[in-house]
Amino acid sequence: MKLLCRQSDLNSNLALVSRAVSSRPSHPILGNVLLRADAEQGRLYLTAFDLSLGIQTSLSADVQEEGLVTLPAKLFSEIVARLPEGDLTLAVAETTEDSDSITATLTSDSGRFQLRGLSATEYPNLPVVEAVTPLMLPVAALNEGLRGALFAASTDDTKQVLTGVHFKGTADSLEFAATDGHRLAVVEAPTQIPAEDGEAVVQGSNLEDFSVTIPARALRELERILSTRQDSDLVSLYVDDTQVIFELGDQRLTSRKLEGAYPAYQQLIPRSFRRTASMERKRLLSSLERVSVLADQKNNLVKFSLLPDSNQLQLAVEAQDLGNAQESLPADILGEAGDIAFNIKYLMDGLKALPSNDIQMQLNEGNQPVIFSPLGGLKMTYLVMPVQIVR
Repeated sequence: MKLLCRQSDLNSNLALVSRAVSSRPSHPILGNVLLRADAEQGRLYLTAFDLSLGIQTSLSADVQEEGLVTLPAKLFSEIVARLPEGDLTLAVAETTEDSDSITATLTSDSGRFQLRGLSATEYPNLPVVEAVTPLMLPVAALNEGLRGALFAASTDDTKQVLTGVHFKGTADSLEFAATDGHRLAVVEAPTQIPAEDGEAVVQGSNLEDFSVTIPARALRELERILSTRQDSDLVSLYVDDTQVIFELGDQRLTSRKLEGAYPAYQQLIPRSFRRTASMERKRLLSSLERVSVLADQKNNLVKFSLLPDSNQLQLAVEAQDLGNAQESLPADILGEAGDIAFNIKYLMDGLKALPSNDIQMQLNEGNQPVIFSPLGGLKMTYLVMPVQIVR
């Protein structure tokens, strides 16, 4: 193998695929990244796969000799990242039949590096989904859904199905839901794409009866891929009994599905409320950030006091042996006065994800679920369970 490519291109693509390399590989080759040089396409393909998550991408290259090789992902990435901007030459020496050891030489204007690789013959193939028509999803819908739901997925591996985001389709939208048992985020993102003339609408896919739960880890990597794309670009989503595959141009992400029935989360969302309060999201978030400095690290609580007579929302934090903090902000309050307490981290996570500047808080009793939602724009529901106030 021999090729010429740009340092910046190789560096950015290596950084992307290396996130699918296991930190503790069960086999040495899984700690490597697979490189495939294609002269006809004029591209260098990079693949990483830890047997659960796989990422493939490619970059433009002047391929003089085609070939396949695997190189240590961490070492290779660190070398490329430190090389100066400019052209790089990657050359891989032919191996003898009785040896799997390979020497790759990376040359730049500043010098030369040699590192040992392994034959690509034992590198596992990325999963494929056969005889399945892909769902076509606009980047905008995926971005909105992931931005509004991904943060609420559980990090507790004993509840495997909750460590992902549940995708559920309707005729013209895709619903994203994530919960860790203490909070729930639900986003409904339209899959229709306005045409360039601003009148007609292009339909992404008919998603009725579609549902799948995808690990949050894979979706965080998908977010990184989508961040470089246009909102109107379409992503192909393939799903079978065990795998999901996202394809966007020459980039591909594969992941195992999460097994098990996802909770019936819609049944958890209250449909009527005794009290509501509307306020500026950024103002509330700023107040929470200030009082959180004194939040007791043992319980991390903030108390809300709704004061309808003065249309004020009062925030209070009590940090035993440290001090206390109190702030207030204007709010349009309907219903009776009352107090309610929250885990301040859960509250701030949700407020950061809400897409509008004006938001509404809807609640009943102090021990029942509270709903935060944007006033206008994207349809998002953030449910958070209050914490009992000890008097």
